[in-house]
Amino acid sequence: MNSLFEIPLTKEDNLLKKFEEIHDYIYANDGLSPQQTLEEFVKILFIKICDENESLNQFTISTEEWNELKSGKTNHSIAERISVVFEKTKQTYQDIFDSDDRIRISAIALGFTINKLQGISLLNSSQDAKGLAFQKFLSHHEKDGRGQFFTPEPVIDFCVAMMQPKTNETIIDPACGSGGFLMSALKYLQNNNTELDTSQIVSKNLFGSDINKSIARIAKMKLLLEANGKTNILCTNSLEDLDSLKLTLSNTKGFDLVLANPPFGAKITNSSTLSKFDLGYKWTNHEGEYHKTKTVYPNQNAEILFIERCLQLLKEGGRMAIVLPNGNFENPSLEYLRYYIKLKAKILAIVNLPQETFIPFGTGVKTSLLFLEKDTPNKVRQYPIFFGRVTKLGYQGNKNGTPQYQKDKYGQLVKDNLGQPILDENFSVIVEAFKEFQKGIEIDKENSFSINYNELNGRFDYDFYSPENRKMFTKLDTGKSVRLGDICDIIKVKSKKLKDQNQTVEYVELSDINTHSYEIINSTTYQVHELPSRASYEIENGDIITAIAGNSVGTRKHATALVNTDFEGSICTNGFRVLRNFKIDSYYLLYFLKSEVFLKQMFMYRTGAAIPNVSDTDLANTLIHLPDDKTITEISSKMKKAFELRQESRNQIESINLELA
Repeated sequence: MNSLFEIPLTKEDNLLKKFEEIHDYIYANDGLSPQQTLEEFVKILFIKICDENESLNQFTISTEEWNELKSGKTNHSIAERISVVFEKTKQTYQDIFDSDDRIRISAIALGFTINKLQGISLLNSSQDAKGLAFQKFLSHHEKDGRGQFFTPEPVIDFCVAMMQPKTNETIIDPACGSGGFLMSALKYLQNNNTELDTSQIVSKNLFGSDINKSIARIAKMKLLLEANGKTNILCTNSLEDLDSLKLTLSNTKGFDLVLANPPFGAKITNSSTLSKFDLGYKWTNHEGEYHKTKTVYPNQNAEILFIERCLQLLKEGGRMAIVLPNGNFENPSLEYLRYYIKLKAKILAIVNLPQETFIPFGTGVKTSLLFLEKDTPNKVRQYPIFFGRVTKLGYQGNKNGTPQYQKDKYGQLVKDNLGQPILDENFSVIVEAFKEFQKGIEIDKENSFSINYNELNGRFDYDFYSPENRKMFTKLDTGKSVRLGDICDIIKVKSKKLKDQNQTVEYVELSDINTHSYEIINSTTYQVHELPSRASYEIENGDIITAIAGNSVGTRKHATALVNTDFEGSICTNGFRVLRNFKIDSYYLLYFLKSEVFLKQMFMYRTGAAIPNVSDTDLANTLIHLPDDKTITEISSKMKKAFELRQESRNQIESINLELA
């Protein structure tokens, strides 16, 4: 029965239905997880394509064999035939299959799958039909298995539209997952070039690698179904030795375009890997310039090493788009990273994404997009930089990522010329603004603007450079302003009381402040050994304490208070900084610390996603506006009067003595 029979293969343009039927059958009958079911289905597709490519004609099942399986009889010949083809498949695609990989679905599920696909030619079905069918199929099942397969499609398409790839350019995604960026780049090229040879582009221009074989198989299958030929999807660690990686990718000259969403938060601890990267070493700051030391970090975030690797993979003048957590754009501890980027590349654009961007795909991490052009000689240091902020994604930030459509003022859906609802997004608006920017037009719009390189300091985040904040600083610079650090001492030395474990102390938390009246309204009695680890600073009568940590920092609920004799000697949390030894009127300063100008600065300086905080350096650098002496005296007098009235109010209440008859 080995030379069974040849079934004439036909084109099939309703593949999605067949794919769904096969997946559902395996999932329902074999007790596999969604992820395992997807992996087995993709294996079968590779076997089918190999059988067609090699003209093996073994991907078949007769009516008799199928009836035997359905009746519960054992039939080894089917599994033997498919096993032969699978061995050939593993040899053909050695980089994404291990020699000991096996088919894990049952005989009946295998027979069902073969029966559904045996009469169809995957190689000859229309490219659009089979590629689209597989894409749609994946959109239904990929997320069920592993959220990390995904970068949201609108974000992918946006990055590609910003980079505007050309048909003669080589493109790589070194953390390609299931190939989203590469497929989007291919789609962009198809849409913008009517005579495009898709097979040529897939075999010569698109490259991808991923460390996970199951995911790399999906990426490879996507491209195989788009072009019946060579694909450049490899299962390899993109952080391995650079020369061997370039050799593996058959490209030693560098790529024109890198598109990447590297894994967030994964720690690289291998010292031999870390030592191959500049960013695997500690850097020191000397008079505003960073220098690499000889000390290798004990660990480093994978995405930071990927930034360096992406730049290494580019040829000079090549461009890259990379998705990164916001900490890389703003955290003071990562200023050396931003210095390195400025050293190696020209910054084309920085685009902020909403917090809910990745929620449907498994994480609420705040992210932004960084667009660079490799510039190792670092010749040009005066150029404009584009900033954009996405505020409307076109989908909801819920588990399902439900599409959101534009509505008119009556709440009715807005539709296009074809009668289709229009997604409520502003990715496209920002792309158009960026194209204007590329023509040399200065941008100052609702969610996009541009600044010059010399205005860029140690941070890359959108909020820091927003037009509103820059206007505020312009006003502060033209008036009389002083740094907070120049007009008082900022106490950040732990209290000596904390050394005596049995001493009883009063403890003041952020929540113990009445934010409207600038007062501490409560404290809690503890022995030192009972105190939370954040208990830090001793406060004195006349001190001002102001919050530098927590979600309320820089908002109207920002905690600032004047310390009076009731709380002298208390210990406060390190979520505050203690201000003392004032060189200006302390009551005026207290007033200013609740002003909109101060709060905007604090909000702008905030970093960190889980618990926002302001660094000591940034706190010291906040600007305090000083009006004329008469105005300061008037404000100070009113502030003192307010405190006196509140004290008098308390005294009046406490003087009431009502006795029961």
